[in-house]
Amino acid sequence: MKILAVSDVVVDWIYSPRMRLVLSDAELVIGCGDLPAYYLEFIVSSLDIPLFYVHGNHSIANSTEKVDGRASGGLINLHCSFERYKGYTFAGVEGSVRYKEGNYQYSQFLMWLNVFRLVPALLMNRFTSDHFLHVFVSHAPPWGIHDQSDYAHQGIKAFTWLLVHFHPDYHLHGHIHVYRPDMETETVFGKTRVVNAFGYRKIFF
Repeated sequence: MKILAVSDVVVDWIYSPRMRLVLSDAELVIGCGDLPAYYLEFIVSSLDIPLFYVHGNHSIANSTEKVDGRASGGLINLHCSFERYKGYTFAGVEGSVRYKEGNYQYSQFLMWLNVFRLVPALLMNRFTSDHFLHVFVSHAPPWGIHDQSDYAHQGIKAFTWLLVHFHPDYHLHGHIHVYRPDMETETVFGKTRVVNAFGYRKIFF
């Protein structure tokens, strides 16, 4: 499985005809938040592959989004949802910790509730396969991994708990902007590879 993960900023060469040549082998796109719908829809239409996404704390609420998570342009919202694709499993939680008024922001307590909504599907999957989950997708990072000291960019405690107990192969997140080459963007935590998808990242299973 070859995954293109994108987050937070529009990458000029991806939003251009060049993308079809460079990323023609991608099988799935994952959006980790704070990207405009037109950008995600351009990627989907150009590559003709599915796109799973979660909203970021700067995302604009989409009035066309349907109750089942399907939105215009073929985008599939992973928030508190469990999806299968080509034998792999995906689940996600949107947003960041609440630090001001706005969409897609949650207290740590509400993030626990969001994560607990995923638990039944993860347990059921474990009964029918050798995995709880292959890829966990969020906007915010887990607590203590890639997060920052300011309140707006602190990690989510419930995400770290999920990694400890359900050990997905990957946790893909955004929210933490990468401005320096020495910033850590990929960390192995237990059985999980935590990846900051700021801009874009290519993931290979």
